Amino acid sequence: MNHAQQQHIADVVRLATHGLQSLQTPHEQLIRESWLRCVTEHRLDPTRMQEAIILPQTRLREHQDQMEAFLHIARHGLESLYTKVAGLGYVVLLTDARGITVDFLGDLVFEPSLRKAGLYLGADWSEEHAGTCGVGTCITTGQALTVHLDDHFDATHIPLTCTSAPVHDSTGRLRAVLDISQLSSSQPKDSQHLALQLVKLYAQDIENAAFLYRHQRDWVLRLSRAPQFLDVQPEYLLALDAGGRVVGHNRAAQLALRREGQAALLGDGFEPLFGVSFDQVGRYVQAQPSDQRAVMHAGGRQLLFLSATPPPVLASAARGASAPRLPAPMAALSAGDAQLNRQIERVARLVNSPISLLITGETGSGKEYFAKAVHASSERRQRPFVAVNCAAIPEALIESELFGYLPGSFSGASAKGKRGLVQEADGGTLFLDEIGDMPLALQARLLRVLSEREVLPVGATRAVPVNIRVIAATHAPLETLVREGRFRDDLYYRLNGAQIQLPPLRQRSDLTAMIGRLLGGRTLLPEARARLLAHPWPGNLRELRNVLEFATSVCPEGPIGLDDLPELGPASTVRTPGPTAGPQREADLHQALRGAQWNVSEVARRMGLSRMTLYRRMKRAGILPPHRIP
Repeated sequence: MNHAQQQHIADVVRLATHGLQSLQTPHEQLIRESWLRCVTEHRLDPTRMQEAIILPQTRLREHQDQMEAFLHIARHGLESLYTKVAGLGYVVLLTDARGITVDFLGDLVFEPSLRKAGLYLGADWSEEHAGTCGVGTCITTGQALTVHLDDHFDATHIPLTCTSAPVHDSTGRLRAVLDISQLSSSQPKDSQHLALQLVKLYAQDIENAAFLYRHQRDWVLRLSRAPQFLDVQPEYLLALDAGGRVVGHNRAAQLALRREGQAALLGDGFEPLFGVSFDQVGRYVQAQPSDQRAVMHAGGRQLLFLSATPPPVLASAARGASAPRLPAPMAALSAGDAQLNRQIERVARLVNSPISLLITGETGSGKEYFAKAVHASSERRQRPFVAVNCAAIPEALIESELFGYLPGSFSGASAKGKRGLVQEADGGTLFLDEIGDMPLALQARLLRVLSEREVLPVGATRAVPVNIRVIAATHAPLETLVREGRFRDDLYYRLNGAQIQLPPLRQRSDLTAMIGRLLGGRTLLPEARARLLAHPWPGNLRELRNVLEFATSVCPEGPIGLDDLPELGPASTVRTPGPTAGPQREADLHQALRGAQWNVSEVARRMGLSRMTLYRRMKRAGILPPHRIP
């Protein structure tokens, strides 16, 4: 414990003993009140030196799942803010309303220090656990603020400077807290004034984006005190239902437009607020010049300019249809399985989102087909779809293959250099298959690509900007690899913007329809159909396609019979290791190899894997063929 920490603890103890008036320090009233709250309400010990509280992955995931849609919306705001402050040594945090850090952007060079200080994913910054701090005190008071150095209650945190602003939902409740923090600062607290204004601005942007997403089907009113900014950056947002009653608002509108004597704005009518009948709201649509769309706020207190956007008229409603159609590439992924349909409908809403997707499922379950369908359904479909099998590229070459290299960067490098696969995907989609097999050393470089949206080729000193959508896939349980230290947790959370779990073919209810679709009109004799339906399909869709291609080659015309099918071995000899417990997967793999008399090529073929991937799994499980056992 250093002298500054000792003095800080003495100040807090004095406050706890003698009250607020005992402190003759420069800390403002809000900070001193928080200190007193920490002692009297939260029962925190001012002499403690507590390390940051980091939640385990399972609990963090629970917090993230509860606000998944909001995280998708907020991500662009976080990335935009980070580009403004990263060069000044700040990290960007987003917490939920309980103070748990659910998203994070920071420089990986300082990762160990950031994690130790709690400026990291999963950190608990609630005031009741961390004491006076930017996030926790913002949650408690509802105010944007800076907690600078020894403003913090816990002496462990006094090197930090943290600036936070609240983000509210469209009913006025706290939804999240946006924070930028530094590990240390040699400047006085006044130096954070610009940081505070910046965080407040981006918190409002995130709040407004979430509002517009939430109220897509309502009347949306944009209001501004200046007509020049009405269609550019309105100050106030209101959502009205079909009867003209307020059903949502941003925080600025709640504070400025609520009627005198009322705490709430929800339920107010358009006419009481602006003195104009709701039937006249069409006069304020964007087609009119902005300076001709003036309204007077109730009571003649404020002249505002109004832009009204009506709810969209859905073609499906006009036709009497129940729901909009899925993009054709997405719809083609299922022949009627309810579980898969739910995943497809969920992802169809994210096809143009910048967030990364993580597709999980057994080998052969259609992960790459799913990724291609997302790409083909998006606005990126005219740009490249670049697939990278992280398990198939030799470890010594994967860095140069992914990131490219300059001429003469290393022994054997091409004299012309090479564009990496990441650059090849610029403007389109980068599909990273078997991401769990990516070497740890390269995971940090990939994380930087995702964070900074730029790639540094081998041998280069200047990064190249890239605009890519990343979709990753794995058959392995990445959370288990994270716990075992074989996969970076920060990369896992960055890739896992939304997770899609594809069901194995044996669990799908549309197997009969899928067989018919893949046969393209060819017919099956009853005994052949029965054999296909009884097979457990350990290789999933890949195995099914191979079997049907074999059958149609053997029997190019007429109905396909039992004799036209290839030999389908029992499930016990070809079971594919899926996302189950490690020992069980290793046992299944060992059993499959023994059943094939240690013919690695045959087992790889049955499982739909490359030999290199199978050898890697054998090495990881410690499995050696009998002739190689020492």
